[in-house]
Parts: sequence; C-alpha cells; structure tokens
Amino acid sequence: MLTEREDQFYVGGKWRQPVDVTRLPVVNPASEEVVGHIAAGGAHEVDLAVAAARRAFSIFSQATVPDRLGLLRRMHSLLKERAETFAQALVMEMGAAVSFARASQVPFAAEHIRVQMEILEKYQFTTVDGCTATAKEAIGVCALITPWNWPLYQITAKVAPAIAAGCTIVLKPSELSPYSALLFAQLMHDAGTPPGVFNLVNGTGESVGAALASHPDVDMISITGSTRAGVLVAQAAAPTVKRVVQELGGKSPNILLADADFSAAVAKGVLAGMRNVGQSCSAPTRMLVPAHRLGEVEELASATARAIRVGAPLDPATEMGPIANRAQFERVQVMIQAGIDDGAKLLCGGLGRPTGLDSGFFTQPTIFSEVTPYMRIAREEIFGPVLSIMPYKDEEEAIAIANDTVYGLGAHVQSSDPERARRVATRIRAGQVHINYPAWDGAAAFGGYKRSGNGREYGVYGLEEYLETKSILGY
Repeated sequence: MLTEREDQFYVGGKWRQPVDVTRLPVVNPASEEVVGHIAAGGAHEVDLAVAAARRAFSIFSQATVPDRLGLLRRMHSLLKERAETFAQALVMEMGAAVSFARASQVPFAAEHIRVQMEILEKYQFTTVDGCTATAKEAIGVCALITPWNWPLYQITAKVAPAIAAGCTIVLKPSELSPYSALLFAQLMHDAGTPPGVFNLVNGTGESVGAALASHPDVDMISITGSTRAGVLVAQAAAPTVKRVVQELGGKSPNILLADADFSAAVAKGVLAGMRNVGQSCSAPTRMLVPAHRLGEVEELASATARAIRVGAPLDPATEMGPIANRAQFERVQVMIQAGIDDGAKLLCGGLGRPTGLDSGFFTQPTIFSEVTPYMRIAREEIFGPVLSIMPYKDEEEAIAIANDTVYGLGAHVQSSDPERARRVATRIRAGQVHINYPAWDGAAAFGGYKRSGNGREYGVYGLEEYLETKSILGY
C-alpha cells in the first residue's frame, strides 16, 4: 500500500531516500505477518529535519491567521476525503476493527483539526491592558512524538494546534504503527504546507526520540506514551530547558454511586474500559461499585463482555480486533495471570485467545471482581481489555480508592443526582472527569495529574501549549 514511501522520510517539503539506515518490520497484528519495512532514522536524520524546521520557522511564524486557517482547512478537507484510506491503514498497522476506525479513529482525528480552525478564527494573540500588551507567539520548532494506540488521532491532536500557533514541526510517530503517519505526511504535502513546516522522521524512541528530546534547536517536545517514555524524554530535554508536554499513563476509575442506573451504567462502563481493545491511556479500567450491589454488577458486566464480538478486523461485524503488537499482547497475558495469582475473582475471559482464533494477537475480554487496591491489576496500567471491579462501602471510600493511584489522567462518575455527581467529580484528582458518559468533546482540556503527565492537549488549552507569552510595556 505504501511501498513507495515506507522507506523514506519527509523533510523540507520533499520525500527523501535515506542512505545506510536500518529497516524495521511492520507487523499486521491480526495475522502476525510482516507487511512491510520502514526506514529507521537516527541523529543525522533528526539534524536534517530540525534544520529544515528551523529555516521555515522565521517565515511561517509570521504567517497571517487567514493563511494558517487556509492550511488547516485544506488538511481537514483532505483527511475527510481520504478517510477510508486512513481507516484501512489503521486496520493493517494496529489491528483496529474497521468499524471502529471508520466511526472513531478517523473522525476524531479530523475533529481535532476542525476544533483548531474554530479556535484560530477568534483567538486573540495580543491583548492590551492600559499601557501593557501581552502577546502570544509561536514557541518555535516542535518535536512531536506519537503512540501506536491512536496513531492518527494523536498526530492531529498535536499537529493542528502547532500549525494554528505558527510553529514548525518534526513528527516521530510510533515505529509500530507508521503507515497512517506516512499517509498524513503526504496529506500535508498535498495541502500545500510550506517546505520545512512539517517534517517526518520514522525510527525508535531510543534513536529518533532521544535525539529530538536533547536537540538544542528544538524549542518544545510533546509526547504521548508511557510514563517511562515520558520520564526519559524529560530527562533528555532538561539540559536544553525546552518545554516538555507529556500525556502519559493512566489507571482511571469509574465510580458507580448507589443511585446510578446500574442497568445502563455497568454495560457502558465495560464498553468504555474496553474501547480500542482497552488500549487507551484514559480507559476507565477500575469499576468502583457499592459492595451490597456487587453480585448484580458482576452479572451485568459479564454479560456485556461475553457479547463483545472479537474477530478479524476487516469484518464489519467485528467489535474488537487484536492487541496492536506482540509485546503488548504478552504484557496483557502477564497481567491476567497476575490477577489470577493475586486471588481476584475471574468472571469471564482469561488467558489465551478467544475460541476459534488460533493466531493473531487476539485477547479475551476479561473481567475480574473482588479486586483489592493492592493487587497489581488495580495498580498497574494493563492497556488491554481487562476490567477490575472493586467494591466500596460508602462514598468516602470510593473517592479514596479512586485517588489511590500514581496516575491522574481520567475518571468517570455515574449518578442520577447531578449535584452529587459534580460534588464527587471535584474531589477526583484527575485531569478529565466524565459524568454519566457524556459525548466526547474535542475542545475539552485533556491531560493528567501526578504521573499522568504535564500540560494539556485539545482545544484552546492545546493551542496555548505551543505559544510563548511576551509582555510589551509602554505599548
């Protein structure tokens, strides 16, 4: 599908064929077959891309708002026009069910661009108070590191606000799901992006990621990934005192208060926790329920999980495809075994593939109950379709359990009393709290407390991460 581009980088407005670089295999997680190889860059390729971005910055940072809006509009139009091509790439590179790729992965990615267009039309880059002006200016060359679980969605969540701000970009997508990024680079080219404004270098975190984080001509780095990767990037970035924005791990709670509609809330909670095969950093994978209703919750949750259709991602009837790569598949199996070893009650699912699937990184939707806060499955991010049901005795204990984590990315609260739900939501130490499963909002600030990261993405909050603040006195 992308053989003419998969061994190339996009630098300075051109596709470039690297010399003497390693080729990394790309594996289809549904078949476990190698479907291609990408070129893996290093410090040399990073230097070329950063230099191109630096040259372009002096001009692009001065581009007018209408010019930047025009570029965003062309990006948005092309993404919608090529939606099916991107959906098919996501199926191949990370095993997304095609129905999910079409309904969520691609449309949400387009929405990030649309939201930035809307914000840019009305954002005040200069405000005046008396004789002092406050100017918001593009921060500079931005290195963007994106993950394999929402490949396209995370690219647009970073690229769109960077473009809106007037920054120039070097993108390092995950080497495990690179095809959607290559398609996006071609989209940027076809949208008429000025040379050097957008650059792409494929490779590993140890080579390309580390070189970007430590590069003296990179002004900002934004990473979405594991907490471990975020720490390494921050450490590498520290000597050059660049801005670091991190969206990292999570272990999000879902508190079902006693007055919630359990017949709806439990099923929705299971599906939310297992969306994208559970491979979402904000997935609500700890379901906190009143102890006296534990049996009812177990029945509802098990029925929901058992009804999920796991299978070939290209089958339109499939609701859950495979785990995106072998390392993550093995990690999920280890954590399921940990739940069993720690004495959690296995309600459904478990070790191994679903019946009838003998190959591919397919995992059974798995639910444990009677999970205590000290079990590994309650404390560690699993990143797979594994849900822990945890009983509590009263509201205070529920809040305490919800906050008993090193993470603080997302949370959910379910209640028939809006005021009660809001009261509990204000006490959760997390960057984004959902009450009664609201619709996704691409303008809502997204980011974490504690070890879930620093900074915010999406909407105006995401735009402002790419801006510096300048005071002009005597204006």
